Formats: sequence, C-alpha cells, structure tokens
Amino acid sequence: MQTAVPPVSTPPAGPRTTRSMVDRVIRQRELGVILALALLCVYGIFGTDGFRSSDNLLNVGQQASLIGIMAVGATFVIIAGEIDLSVGSIYVLVSMCVGMLLQAEVAWPVALLLGLVVGGLCGLVNGVITVGLGLPSFIVTLGTLSVFRGIALLMTNAAPISLDQTIPNIEGFAYLGNGRPFGIPMQLILMLLAVLVGGFLLRFTKFGFHTYAVGGSREAARLCGIATARVRVMSFVIQGVLAGLAGAVGLSFLLYVQGTTGVGLELLVITAVIIGGAALFGGSGTMLGTLVGVLLIATLQNVLILAGVSSFWQTIVIGVVIIASVALDTVVRRRRRV
Repeated sequence: MQTAVPPVSTPPAGPRTTRSMVDRVIRQRELGVILALALLCVYGIFGTDGFRSSDNLLNVGQQASLIGIMAVGATFVIIAGEIDLSVGSIYVLVSMCVGMLLQAEVAWPVALLLGLVVGGLCGLVNGVITVGLGLPSFIVTLGTLSVFRGIALLMTNAAPISLDQTIPNIEGFAYLGNGRPFGIPMQLILMLLAVLVGGFLLRFTKFGFHTYAVGGSREAARLCGIATARVRVMSFVIQGVLAGLAGAVGLSFLLYVQGTTGVGLELLVITAVIIGGAALFGGSGTMLGTLVGVLLIATLQNVLILAGVSSFWQTIVIGVVIIASVALDTVVRRRRRV
C-alpha cells in the first residue's frame, strides 16, 4: 500500500518574502556600486559639458588605471584580512629606482623588471614582519610607509628625477604610460590585464580559495591544513609588485618623479576596494567589484572637475565617500549575522 505524499505548497508571497528579496538585493554590493556608477554617469552626461565625449571617457579610464593596478593587489591583501598603507611609498620608491636605472642607461625592460623586484621585496618585508612578529598589518605598514619613502628620499638626496629623450630606449619606456594602441590608453590596457589576471587567480586557483579562507577565519583555515602564513605573505608580495608596476607606469607617463609623489594614494586604493564590496575585515570581495569601485572614484573626480567644483570640495567629497563605504561595509556585515 503506497503512502500518499502531500503536495508541497509554495507559501504565498508576503511581507516576509518581500523583505528577504530586499535583503538579498542589499547584500549584492557589486550591484549597488554598479547602479551608483550608472547614476553618476547619467548626471555627468546631462549635468556637465564634455563628459560623454569619447576622449573624456578614455581619460577617465586612464586616470583610474594607476589606482586600479594597485587596487588589484589591495584586493588580495584585504580579502586575506590584512591592510597595506605603504602602497604610495612603494609606488614612489620603485619610480625612483627605475628612474635612476634609466639614467644609468640600463635597458628599460631590465629597469622595469628590477623595479618590480624592488616592489615585491617591499611587500615581502611587510608580510614577513606582520606574520613573523604577529603584529597588526595596519601598524607594520604605517611604519614602512615612512621607511620606504625615506629610502626613496635618501637615494636621491630628496632631488627629483627627470627623464628626457636623450636617454637610450626612453621612447619604448614612455610608451607604457603614453601609448595608445587602437586608440586605447596603454595604462588602461595594463589595468584591465591586471584585473583579469587577478580575477583568475582569485576565482580559479587554489591560492585564491585559500585567500578567501584565511580572510574568513584564519584559525579554521589553519585547521584545514592551509598554510595561512604563506598566503598572507604572498598577498603582500602581490600588492608590492603591483604598486611597483603602477609606480613605473606613472614614471613612464610623466617622465618625472619627486619625493612627495604618491602621498595619499593608499587611501584611494583602499577606498576603491571597499566600495567595490570587499569586507574591511577580510573574507569577501571580487575583482569585478574592485574595478567598479575604481571607476566610480575616477568618474566622481571627473564629474566634479567638469562641474567646476573646487579641488578643496573634491577632497571633502572623497573623504565622505571613504566614511560611507566603511559604514556600508559595517551595515552589510551586521545584516549577514542576522
């Protein structure tokens, strides 16, 4: 004798179902940032002159590129549950190193490669001190922020470095920052390549999985056999290499660097990653979100300039965006606990 199975009824849509749908939408941080970017673009198109031109849009992409390259590295660091405040100092240190090598007539590919090695070593120092001594990465990188910039100033006796066309192979190096293959800024192409490679590492490799695990719960990741120390150190190394790449590209664009270059970049980099949906305390985030966060900041700056807003107000607006992004991250984390 077969037992009748009562049909499963679908509960009628009601306030509770509607609320859960709203919660799911709120938790999709990337969607919210994309909508914010879209609204900002709409305002730029109808509220300012020149925003919609292809030249301006390409300039926005170019202006976002250096921050974007560094933000890719910061995404690894923040997902792993760490923070790096020294990216602006690594940026200028590598710029100085590459500039001095070029002045010594070292071939630019070799100078670039050595600059990336310097950036990676800076990241290694941050990671080893943080992991080896068990210190908060915030404190460690706050210290190396001054150390790395001090080394850059000592190397040149605080004098700026200026490159000119008489240096051999300087044209090839300058192409990294000023080239436009198919009309697209080379800086933008480099940023997109960094985002694609970073996204692949995060989503499709064991290292990416381990990075999320370490940021989500370091102790649980350790009990699962993940080498948490290695993952954390590697995230800092990736950040250092990409900060160095951004510094070299920035030098190739201006062919000039001085000791104060890169001051404050760390705030924009971290803001872009947090706005893009990465949790401030680790465990979540995507490269797509980081890319959108970078574009949102660059577009905001561009719209404010086109609207004739004072540079002082632009600084205030960026500060408000930083506070709002961290506040939103806190709200989302609390809702996920419910």
